[in-house]
Amino acid sequence: MGININIPQIQALRCEVENVFGKISSHSCLHKLSEDIELKCKEHISVSTLERLWNYSTRNATNISVRILDIVSSYAGADCWEDFCNRLQKESNRESELFENKETINCDTLREGTRIKIGWLPNRICEVEYIGNYRFVATHTENSSIKPGDSFRCLHIEQGRELYMDCFTLQGEDMNNSTSHYVVGQTNGITIIEIIPPSDKKS
Repeated sequence: MGININIPQIQALRCEVENVFGKISSHSCLHKLSEDIELKCKEHISVSTLERLWNYSTRNATNISVRILDIVSSYAGADCWEDFCNRLQKESNRESELFENKETINCDTLREGTRIKIGWLPNRICEVEYIGNYRFVATHTENSSIKPGDSFRCLHIEQGRELYMDCFTLQGEDMNNSTSHYVVGQTNGITIIEIIPPSDKKS
């Protein structure tokens, strides 16, 4: 599982690459970019991978590996993908601009059974189901210490901000007796917030 290509940090990375290489306006530009990356970074990235990163792909793939992002970040002048994201965080005005049209969910507007996909860097994914009274239960997780069946409470989920989980409870434990708290996205905030259509429910 990689990083979703539609998060603001990826948008910023594309801009930084184009500052180095020039405007990417066609598939032929991506062929030349692949060659330039190999020349300067001594690493090969296929044209099809760059097409996916720049949303030129017709295969509907929406994720890119951290290894690829490390190489592209290096080409853009950072040490790696994590370093690139940390630099963005330090540029407070730039980060505010990236999240200008940020996604926000107020939990008091949710219906029971609503499922939400939440992601944060470098490649964490947690799908949760709303069970009422500001409570959520994890139904599917990837690369996270949160496991299916774990539950928590929160009032608000906002892209670009940390997610504070109150009454964090491990599977099988009683949420009403929990005083634990858990925070995700502490460095760069939540990068992915998606309402999952009912038809996409995992078996």
